[in-house]
Amino acid sequence: MTSFEWRVTENNPQKLRTVIMAHGVTRTLLKQIKFHGGQIKVNGTEQLTNFMVTAGDVVTVTLPPEPGNDHVPASDVALDIVYEDSNWLVVNKPAGVASVPAHIYANDSLVNRVKGYYERQHYENQRVHIVTRLDRDTSGLVIFAKHHMAHSVLDKQLKDHTLKKEYLAIVVGNFKHSHIEVNLPIGRDPESFVKRQIVADGKMAITEFWSEQRWPQMELVKIQLHTGRTHQIRVHMTALGHPLLGDWLYNPNNQQMKRQALHCFQVRFYDPFSAKIISCQAPLPVDMKLAIKQADQMDVTSI
Repeated sequence: MTSFEWRVTENNPQKLRTVIMAHGVTRTLLKQIKFHGGQIKVNGTEQLTNFMVTAGDVVTVTLPPEPGNDHVPASDVALDIVYEDSNWLVVNKPAGVASVPAHIYANDSLVNRVKGYYERQHYENQRVHIVTRLDRDTSGLVIFAKHHMAHSVLDKQLKDHTLKKEYLAIVVGNFKHSHIEVNLPIGRDPESFVKRQIVADGKMAITEFWSEQRWPQMELVKIQLHTGRTHQIRVHMTALGHPLLGDWLYNPNNQQMKRQALHCFQVRFYDPFSAKIISCQAPLPVDMKLAIKQADQMDVTSI
């Protein structure tokens, strides 16, 4: 089972609960540890969470085992693994693959593929914790936590906006400025089940982007999300008059690509277990490279 050990440094006596929650153990996880086979020890002896600890005491937390979800079938399709250790798995998702199972993607979402990978590796923890998600037709990096505590840590970083995701997108036309921050609220389109739009009473949404490369008919932009609304990049780019290439929902008349030209190329987060920043990158996929190559060729031809 997965275990963590910390040495108490605070001189004043404090409750054991205070120490372990300061290291990212949530109340929900405390209940799971208590009732589902985990352990909390001080200096090798199991203790209740109201036990008083002092400087020098060694606290050991052992997480309960996490069996797989029998309702999620495993897929044998291979993963493009960008980073892996005992706590994290970062995967480069291809376009056309859903992040999580749904009734029309019940057997081969990214979660199904990760479950199959865990089974083939015979990992002790088989529960799949997906931390970040991408639209089915958006490619790029997706983070998985390998146990409940790791998932809790990154959930908090998501809420605090300290987990960073950066995207590359190809948009129609050219912006007037090379650096723009967009703050436009997003809500549901009342005429569509999936579509979103800018609405006055919507949820706050902030997108920052920089121009990376320009051609007469399109532009490559790097994007940093400061909030995480559904379709945020696609909606904001459309609202600015520069929808994504190939976006069937927000730019249906554009057929330059078979899906929206959007790729999560970098993720960065703090790993408290190793006390370091983990940064991962994924190169542009073939279809976006092809769109850029074709734009370069047209640019040369027009000279």
